[in-house]
Amino acid sequence: MMLQIENIKMKNPVVLAPMAGVCNPAFRLIAKEFGSGLVCAEMISDKAILHKNEKSLRMLYVDEREKPLSLQIFGGDKDSLLGAAQVVDEQTNADIIDINMGCPVPKVTKCDAGARWLLDPDKIYEMVAVVARNVQKPVTVKMRTGWDDDHVYVLENAQAVEAAGGKAVSVHGRTRYQMYEGLADWDLLRQVKETVNIPVIGNGDVNTPQDAKRMLDTTGVDGVMIGRAALGNPWMLYRTVKYLEDGTLPDEPTPKEKIDVCMLHMDRLIDLKGEKVAVQEMRKHASWYLKGLRGSGKVRGEINQLERRDDVANTMYRFVEGLNEEAAVGS
Repeated sequence: MMLQIENIKMKNPVVLAPMAGVCNPAFRLIAKEFGSGLVCAEMISDKAILHKNEKSLRMLYVDEREKPLSLQIFGGDKDSLLGAAQVVDEQTNADIIDINMGCPVPKVTKCDAGARWLLDPDKIYEMVAVVARNVQKPVTVKMRTGWDDDHVYVLENAQAVEAAGGKAVSVHGRTRYQMYEGLADWDLLRQVKETVNIPVIGNGDVNTPQDAKRMLDTTGVDGVMIGRAALGNPWMLYRTVKYLEDGTLPDEPTPKEKIDVCMLHMDRLIDLKGEKVAVQEMRKHASWYLKGLRGSGKVRGEINQLERRDDVANTMYRFVEGLNEEAAVGS
């Protein structure tokens, strides 16, 4: 099964979601190496790009090994959104320009951006159309089903994206009001797929490879987007790709394999951001990689106090050696 957006062909339908504060090149490259057909970069403010904010401009960097890649922008003003899209179009090697219409956080929605658009299909049409007409790269949209239970306009909104020239739409099956709580509405994903002719990528409650297959089978969507289930667990991407290909489920990683990839992740982040910033950023990632390992709470607390790469590595590998010794005694 293959996913194709305009002339961009993915080798499989598994997509890494554009998670803010997470999907930098270090993590995206790992996701790609673990088999993800498409990786999405974390969202970048249109105004920050146009104001040449140094941090935001660094976020436009794409490693050739990550491609195909989708770069996501957000904003509430037509001119600045178009200007930022043209920068992505002309000055980056991203393959796809994605517009965020799903971010639920107040600092984004207060700027008339992100999920705020879900209340107005006409605004969606206007914003997508101006971008799609003036860039070369395919334009896609990531949205939610609606603002709240009383304002679920996902079918009209998806139609607006298609009519405006959008080449695909990703739909998170929750409203803005739900944030990340409650169940994702997969039936609405099915209805979107039946309503538009562009590719539809489903998102929400894909926690296992079996969930991914069930979403594809029951909703008919063209791709499956995996977000939080891949945090500290790129094996979720690899296992999903394999399960969709041939029905096999590779083994879960050993504790040492988890730490090996965590350290690869950290070293790549150090190359990008320097040791001090990378080690601080990796604290949350380390806790995700350690999740589910017995006794990991204590070591997570230790890591949160560390500031050097080698200290983190020593602490994590010492913890794994302890787990192996316990297992040897118990066997």
